[in-house]
Amino acid sequence: MEGVSRWYGRSPALLDLDLELSNGEFVALLGPSGCGKSTALACMAGLQPLTTGAIWRDSTRIDMLPPERRGFGMVFQNYALFPHMSAQRNVEFGPRMQGAGRAERARKAAEALELVQLGDYASKLPSQLSGGQQQRVAIARALAVEPEVVLMDEPLSNLDAALRVELRTEIKRLYQERGLSVLYVTHDQEEALSLATRLVVLRAGRLEQTGRPEEVYTNPASAYVAGFMGYRNLFSGQVSGAGHASPRGRTAGVVVDGTRLTGLLRGGAATSAPGAPGDPVSVAIRPEDVVVGSRGGRGNELDAVAEVVEYHGRELAVQARTAGGSVLHVRTDQHVGAGEQLTLRIDPERVLVFPGAGAGAPGGEEVGRGDDH
Repeated sequence: MEGVSRWYGRSPALLDLDLELSNGEFVALLGPSGCGKSTALACMAGLQPLTTGAIWRDSTRIDMLPPERRGFGMVFQNYALFPHMSAQRNVEFGPRMQGAGRAERARKAAEALELVQLGDYASKLPSQLSGGQQQRVAIARALAVEPEVVLMDEPLSNLDAALRVELRTEIKRLYQERGLSVLYVTHDQEEALSLATRLVVLRAGRLEQTGRPEEVYTNPASAYVAGFMGYRNLFSGQVSGAGHASPRGRTAGVVVDGTRLTGLLRGGAATSAPGAPGDPVSVAIRPEDVVVGSRGGRGNELDAVAEVVEYHGRELAVQARTAGGSVLHVRTDQHVGAGEQLTLRIDPERVLVFPGAGAGAPGGEEVGRGDDH
């Protein structure tokens, strides 16, 4: 995708997006509802026209071609199966549109259904299949056309938690065994991390960060990206003073709601001065990096009260409130009760500091299902 933009009236859904998918890559487009990820996929598939820009497959420009001539397989969020057709006939539809004869399309459909472990369900109608089975049929239909690229638009979001995990593993297996190239849309960072070989985080139609999952997870480029990579605690603060050099970078002192913390500079601040005292910053902390303990340990220390405690099996999810009034999310394997006074410690290198107040954190943007248009 080269300089691709898509406008709806005066509202841009994509702005000058450059995106390259290499052979054998699994690229996940990640972001909240409304960031443009589904629009990007629809433009790639030919379901939406471009306002500006071009789409190329190797040296061939394809954005003027109809969807069926682009060489892509498509898996939709809502399955999009023909209700009056059996699983076999649904999967045969793509090869039939390609002009395959009856015997050839039957063979391709049977092979694709076997790949998704539904060979015994070929005669079933969609209404006779579970949601997970219907999505497997949709995946088989995409594979039956032997596509160069498979496009997937939030294919697991309509399934329950257990089925999502099961089908996630199935998609990864198919990707690895078949050597597929995949462009995958999701708002779920866990899903993206587990499946993709590269992440592309979009914000308001623009590319915010791209890289290998471990790179984006460990070194988010902004508070906005940090919000999608598990940094649930996002605060606005001010610079209180310069810090020191550490193996992971430079640190700075910050103040958040009257609480003094030391954190690791990220974004533009990581390569420049941390700013003058009082300059605005955004602070990001993962819940699992907050340690419940006693005073005297290494790192930032603060007092808080546990307000809400949720049991999550091996650990507890705790919502605590600091003396300064900030809500802090904590994950711990220690016993904590609601109303309990807590001492919390955070390693300074686990506190990320980004320049600018708010710095684009996802607060206020719904992270969930919805129409990206």
